[in-house]
Amino acid sequence: MRKRIGRISILVMVAGFLLGGFIGKARAESKIMYNKYNIHAQADKKGLLKSSYANYTDPGAGHVIIPPNTKLKISPWKRFFKNYGFRYELPDGRRGVFEVHEKRLGITVDDYEELILSPKPVSLKGFSAIDLKGIKKGKAYKGMTKKGVMTALGYPAAHETPSLEDNQWKYWRNRFRTFAVEFNRKGKVVNIAY
Repeated sequence: MRKRIGRISILVMVAGFLLGGFIGKARAESKIMYNKYNIHAQADKKGLLKSSYANYTDPGAGHVIIPPNTKLKISPWKRFFKNYGFRYELPDGRRGVFEVHEKRLGITVDDYEELILSPKPVSLKGFSAIDLKGIKKGKAYKGMTKKGVMTALGYPAAHETPSLEDNQWKYWRNRFRTFAVEFNRKGKVVNIAY
């Protein structure tokens, strides 16, 4: 019996050491970043914010918009020993995860982080009144610029919008419904097709 308890104690200590090493490493890899664009998230029943490269702009109950230039504490998020995205913590202590699907996007998690995050706050000067309204509400409105739409809705997923030069960007309202934002030649929104 004592040998058995001894073995279990050793296993518990080894597991604690390994887990402590992983946790310590994750803490060491955390960094402070600022989001360039709104992050659309949905709070689950436990309050964890879930965000995605797909930018679910109207996921339903628990929808949260994290405005540009929010100070975020970022750390890697790995599942089954591969990059799955990143974890973030807001200044008010709320925590979340941001899913990044490398295969669909054709870029790494690190490259995607560079697209949507910045080590310093970004300037919001130069936006029109309609752009600022869209950014505040997390919506696209007729007359907004491409930069305003991206700041309001998030960076469009590359597998649905392969080029930012295109005059139609596709976004998801939720996991099942999409919509298109259509621009004229001057890069202003002329239609939002739900």
